[in-house]
Amino acid sequence: MRSILIITLLSCFCAAYEAKIFSKCELARKLKTKGMDGYHGYGLADWVCMAQYESNFNTWALNGKNANGSSDYGLFQLNSKWWCKNSHHSLANACNIMCSKFLDDNINDDIVCAKRVVRDPKGMSAWMAWVKHCKDKDLSKYLASCKL
Repeated sequence: MRSILIITLLSCFCAAYEAKIFSKCELARKLKTKGMDGYHGYGLADWVCMAQYESNFNTWALNGKNANGSSDYGLFQLNSKWWCKNSHHSLANACNIMCSKFLDDNINDDIVCAKRVVRDPKGMSAWMAWVKHCKDKDLSKYLASCKL
């Protein structure tokens, strides 16, 4: 039992060490290289705006306090009920990945899963922060200073 606790604590420290906080432009450039500009009708500014309000660009963001018992992970706050598997609350695991994989500075798997999310009928409306802060808004400020 003690070894499980030690391994869990070490995993948390390693994840914290690997955390990255992106700038708007840095994230926009990364997303562009991964084909996110125009993906399913959403521009880079949509993704950057959503990431700002979901995680404040922090790859280690973790919200473990959802009313339904689920948790949200990483840069895009991908939910354990639908998109990834954790030890507490996973029904669908539609991205076929452990939620902990979204808590590091490698966002390639986060991007693959976000693409899966927007292919669902709700699109980016799956993210309430996008609906509240980004949808139907002028998002030009998110990329204005970026040299893309």
